[in-house]
Amino acid sequence: MELALLFLRAPSYIIPNIPVDARWAQNGTTVAGGHGWGNANNQLNNPNGLFVDDDQTVVIADWLNHRIIQWKVGDTSGQVVAGGNGPGNRLDQLNQPTDVLIDKETDSLIICDWGNRRV
Repeated sequence: MELALLFLRAPSYIIPNIPVDARWAQNGTTVAGGHGWGNANNQLNNPNGLFVDDDQTVVIADWLNHRIIQWKVGDTSGQVVAGGNGPGNRLDQLNQPTDVLIDKETDSLIICDWGNRRV
C-alpha cells in the first residue's frame, strides 16, 4: 500500500492517508520505554517525534530527558545518541527536542531542538 502523508502547520503532525476499511492488528508490542517515566535508558519522559530506520531501529526525541535515544529491534533498553547531558545549549546538549530524522546520504541525525530554537 502506498502511504501518502499530510503535514499540518501547528502543532506539527504527520497523518498517514489511511483507507476507511483499514483493519488494525489487536496484538501490539511495546518497542521502546514501557517502564514508567524517568531518565534510565529503558524509560522515556514525554517522547515526541520518532523516526523508524530501514533496519527497524526506532529513534525517539525524548523531550523532557533532553536527548535522542534509539532502540534496535529486540533491545530492552535504548542507547542515547544525542544530548542526554541535561538541558542546555552546548553542542552536546539539547533542550526539549521535538523531532528527529536520519539522513542516510550524509549519515546525520537532523534534530528539531525546540528549547534552543535550532535544527
